[in-house]
Order: sequence, then structure tokens, then C-alpha cells
Amino acid sequence: MNILFIGDIFASTGRGLVARYLQEIISTEKISLAVANAENSAGGFGITPLIAEELFSIGLDVLTSGNHVWDKKEIFDYLPRQPRLLRPANYPKELPGQGLLVTKARNGVEVAVIDLQGRAHMPSTDCPFHAVDQMLASLDASVKVRLVDFHAELTSEKMAMGWHLNGRVSAVLGTHTHIPTADERILAGGTAYQTDVGMTGPSYPACDEKLEVGAIVHQDVGVAHHRGRRVLPVFLEEGQHRAVHQQNVGVAAAGRERGGMSFKDPRRVSEIGQAHQQAEKRNGLVGLGDVGHFGVAAELGVADHRDVALDAGGDQLRQPLREFL
Repeated sequence: MNILFIGDIFASTGRGLVARYLQEIISTEKISLAVANAENSAGGFGITPLIAEELFSIGLDVLTSGNHVWDKKEIFDYLPRQPRLLRPANYPKELPGQGLLVTKARNGVEVAVIDLQGRAHMPSTDCPFHAVDQMLASLDASVKVRLVDFHAELTSEKMAMGWHLNGRVSAVLGTHTHIPTADERILAGGTAYQTDVGMTGPSYPACDEKLEVGAIVHQDVGVAHHRGRRVLPVFLEEGQHRAVHQQNVGVAAAGRERGGMSFKDPRRVSEIGQAHQQAEKRNGLVGLGDVGHFGVAAELGVADHRDVALDAGGDQLRQPLREFL
């Protein structure tokens, strides 16, 4: 029996990808049940009844969710009417919807799908470990195939859930971080496990696709002004979508924060870097203030035919990076 599980579907891009490839995958891989986390399917924040029905219509059998399920208020009336859209089981019972669904797959086998949310660095919920124990106790013994979507932030919490359910469920699959982990395995008791399956959507889902000049703001760690932020403006060639310059600027926290990161109009903080921009553009270099932010530059990416110069105490490291997508 083959079950397809799709990580967080992000906005219209993610929905388009699912619509384009789902039926081909179902046919080629002989999928008996298709499950997807859809909590980001409405512009990255929440899900609407219309979008849920759209996803069901293209072939998804069950939709799971997480902390963003409540972002669109119209979902409150929809959840009680559509049992195939799950919300985390460890939210209070007074809230609409349910976190467990027993459904019959295309091959006739009954499958239990359980939706849970973590507690660390997440909105307050009841204990997911107690909640899943209650869900499993309520299942008929004849339901052998049991799939758990654990929507959580920390790897440690997800791994703890994997071992907690080892031998008791068929699979524990993590969602939420949008970053796939390379730790897929079968635990000793026969439970398949992966900390996070990643997301389905654009390469840089938090960025405006029409943005010509971008900036990432992230929290400094281990510095005196720990409440501040360090801004990394990234200058893109107009119409080319290639990074040509990056400059570190320390500023006070501002902008709209989302999960520890925020995006800010760099025009307000780019003056410091303007003097370097044209010279480095001519040389095809991306300038960085210190080697500690090399990983951030790599995440943003630059054209693979360019070099990146990192100035760390007078030393330079040149490293080609992948094409900016």
C-alpha cells in the first residue's frame, strides 16, 4: 500500500504544483491515499473553504493543518462540515473540527490520520503526547494503518514523538518548518519517521515574487545589543532577479515579524551600502561584512558565474553560489 504525504502547501504556487503533478504521481506510484498539510495554502496563511474544496477536487483525500489553520475566520464554520480537513487534535475540544479521521483508501484499507501540533515555540495547546494516546485508544483494533502529522518547531520534540509512537503507528511525519530533513528512517518498532518533510511552493516563500530589492532581517545572537537586528540588504539587478550586492547594516528591530524573521523595505537602510554597490556590481561580487553570514548569502543565492567575497579580518574567501531562482 502506497500513501502519499505532501508537506505544507504554500499559497497559489504550491497549489499549482499539486494540481499539475498530483494525478501523475497517484497513477505512476499507485497511490492509495493522498494526504497534504494545507495550512499555508491561502496566501501562506491559513486555508479557506474554497481552497480546501479545490484541493479535494484535484485528488487529495485528507488535509491536515497546524497553527495557521485559524488564520481565515471563515474556516470556523467549515471545519465541522468537512471532516476531511483536520485541525490539530490537541487544541481544546470547544474549538470546531477534529484531529482524527478514519477513512477508506482507494484499495479498501481503512487508514487513521491524526493531526498534532507541538508546544515548543508554538501557540499554546494541550499536550500532544497525551492527545495522541487518547486518539489511539479510541481507534478500533482493526485500523492497522495509522499516519501522524506532527506540526512542530523543534527537532527534539518531533523525535520524542517518533519514539513515543514507535511501533504504535505506521508513520510520524513532521511539518511546519518548510525545510526537509535528511533523516527519514524506519524506527526499531516499524514506524516510519521523518523530522520534517518540507513544503510545496516557491523557492523563497516569504518573499514578494515581484520584489526587485530585498532585505532579510534576523535577530543577532551573542552580541551586546541583543534586542537589535542585523539587516542584510540584497540588491538585485532590475528584471534579472540576480543578486549583485549585499551589505550588513545594524538597525533597531522593525518591520513585520514572522516566526523570528521579518522583511523590511531596504530602501530605508541601504544608504550605508550604496557606496559599495556600483563598484562591486562592476566586479560581479557580493560583499559581506563577516563570514558568519555566509550561510544567509547561500540561502539567498547568486548567479553561479559570480564569486562571493567574504571579508573576515582581512582574509577573503571566494565561493561560487548557485543560480538565484
